[in-house]
Amino acid sequence: MTGQVLTRRRPTPSRNRLWRLIAVPSFAVMLPGCATWQAQMENRRAETMVQRGEKLLADEQLDQALAAFEEAVRIDPAQARAHSYMGDIFRRLGEYGRAIDAFSNAVRADPRSFKDVFALAECYHFVKRLKDAVEAYLAAIDLDPNHYAAHMSLGLCYQQLGEVKLAVERFNKAIAIEPNRSEAYLNLGVALDSEGKYYAAIAAYQTAVEHDGHRPMILVNLAHTYMNQNRFPIARATLEQAIKSDPALPSAHEAMGYCLFRMQKYEEATAAYNTALSLDARLAKAHVGVGAIVMLDYVRDKNRTDDRDRALEHWHRALEADPDQPLVRDLIQKYAPQPADPINALLGTPAVEPRQ
Repeated sequence: MTGQVLTRRRPTPSRNRLWRLIAVPSFAVMLPGCATWQAQMENRRAETMVQRGEKLLADEQLDQALAAFEEAVRIDPAQARAHSYMGDIFRRLGEYGRAIDAFSNAVRADPRSFKDVFALAECYHFVKRLKDAVEAYLAAIDLDPNHYAAHMSLGLCYQQLGEVKLAVERFNKAIAIEPNRSEAYLNLGVALDSEGKYYAAIAAYQTAVEHDGHRPMILVNLAHTYMNQNRFPIARATLEQAIKSDPALPSAHEAMGYCLFRMQKYEEATAAYNTALSLDARLAKAHVGVGAIVMLDYVRDKNRTDDRDRALEHWHRALEADPDQPLVRDLIQKYAPQPADPINALLGTPAVEPRQ
């Protein structure tokens, strides 16, 4: 846990919020004073199984540990630690649906467990159940208002939902808790840039660099903001720093390609894009960029049909890597030649030329 340590007792999350998180048929949780002798014995048996599971888990015997925890919750369905351990195991195995069920049961048994509420939020976030993740992160923050990672993750979740103002608010709260963590300033810069607040974004990125000058992605993001302001020379210089820091960073070379393209330095842009693709052959933006440069040659000279075909192939590869690019689809439709219909050829009907 990061940030200031709270001295007051951790509260229970908002009842409505917590109910939304775990609203499924519940199991009974007996108060200690109401437990019968038989129930106490069952609780001890369940605790013994939990301890056995803990030892197996420490030895990385995941299947056996999971069996022990499952037996514990069979004996005592309100055994919060067993549910929690099951969630951890399912998460490690990549079974996020079952992890969500396990952490939900753990939270139901112990609503004040920050660890389980936060883990539930992270699982929702991973499977892109973003609204559920927001509720869970807020419940976690109810329990620990000064938890840096909870505010950061909630900010990222808001950003993915397009709630940029709320994202900015959470990143600023994270910064207030841990003012020396560069990733908070980095994410704040991304959010401010998306709002068109370029000077504020630049200030955030520059502060991130001050706290951690060894993260070239900060420089790449800073360069993108400069390019959004049409400040291409300083963007180029910033990207040169990023590439010097990490020559094998594909996104830095891709961004350099775009910067040089906008500066109409097409040969240098092509070289930068090709370097990016040599590092990551599925980098969609680099394929789009190379395709655009090659297609310009065809537009200048319609006899260069090989350039047209090469450009189209790059755009097709871009869509293979990222299908959500309507502009690229429009470009392909505009420039792709229509194959001749054999029947039309026999009738002497001319083939349809691509739209220009």
